[in-house]
Amino acid sequence: MQAEQLISAHRGAAENPPNRFEKIHLEPDEDWNPEADADGGPGPRTQFFKDHSQAVIARNDSPDIGFQASLNPYRGCEHGCIYCYARPFHEYLGFSAGLDFESKIMVKEDAPELLRRELSSPKWQPQVIFLSGVTDCYQPVERKLKLTRRCLEVLAEFRNPVFIVTKNRLVTRDIDLLAELARHHAVSVWLSITTLDSELRNVMEPRTSPPAARLAAIRELAVAGIPVGVNVAPIIPGLTDHETPAILKAAAEAGATSAGYTVVRLPHAVAPLFEKWLETHFPDRKEKVLNRLRAMHGGKLYDSQWGKRFGGEGIFAEQISQMFQVARRKAGISTTNLSFPRRHFVVRAARSCRFFSAVAALDERHSAVTDRRYKSIHNHLRVASSSAASFSSPA
Repeated sequence: MQAEQLISAHRGAAENPPNRFEKIHLEPDEDWNPEADADGGPGPRTQFFKDHSQAVIARNDSPDIGFQASLNPYRGCEHGCIYCYARPFHEYLGFSAGLDFESKIMVKEDAPELLRRELSSPKWQPQVIFLSGVTDCYQPVERKLKLTRRCLEVLAEFRNPVFIVTKNRLVTRDIDLLAELARHHAVSVWLSITTLDSELRNVMEPRTSPPAARLAAIRELAVAGIPVGVNVAPIIPGLTDHETPAILKAAAEAGATSAGYTVVRLPHAVAPLFEKWLETHFPDRKEKVLNRLRAMHGGKLYDSQWGKRFGGEGIFAEQISQMFQVARRKAGISTTNLSFPRRHFVVRAARSCRFFSAVAALDERHSAVTDRRYKSIHNHLRVASSSAASFSSPA
């Protein structure tokens, strides 16, 4: 074993590469055995740290992303997907994009309270919030901490639209809240499925739910009347691209009515981590995969240009796009566009909280009157509109 490698069971990355922002990094002795220093374990235990963020809704203005607001209760992700484009974000915290990203998780304990404060502000314009825009909101620790669930309780109270993407069946735990949001056309949930091969999933996405469990989640959500889709992502050319038709077919049979895809992205430290992972697990396919990625990104493993980073360009990118579209239509999935009305948003500005709470408690038989009052109040405060908010899912 190479001295600098920390081969870990049930982890995606095999090492902690140097942080590109830090001048100090570990230089182990040639005869150092990391397993001997692990106190009986073959890899680092997951540690959780309190995140003291003062705001929880992040905003972006990227022209190739179909949302402006996102919410991430956690930074870092124990799912450990080797290809995860979010790994370099951990370097801004002084950690490594490798094992640190999977084993040192920042927890925003105040996320629900911060979300309530921001949605209550007269400055908030009702819009879709993307839950899991960076790291998975249903990663393993969510089972215990329930931060995502508490955030959904706030979103349901305000009837603010939310779009969720996850690789974890744990999302079905919150069907009660998701169904309440669905009553107001304020939610869509997508299960991200990269492969139907459980053995490949085990080494590529070690702590995610198995493919069969994700399909089962789609089925449960669909039966509950919750709009559900599938994100075939990321597609890895030369490794998983051939599975696209089968994934779409299986998802459609489970109840998915919308779909999207992205091609794998390898920014900064992700590229060398992914290369070493290929060398370890698929040495016979390594060059094929990397060469196809280079062909799609002008000779580089990754191109961050808007409009190119999610799908690439060239013959392989076109083949993936055409295969996806044909397979999507064949599976009976008619559209990749999602639309959420904003007219159901419940204003709960601090200065009028008592009045709005009373309005929200009106019986359903008075809904027509209530809608007129909402419209008048929204126009006065300039915090909402009766028009529909549409966006295309991030491919």
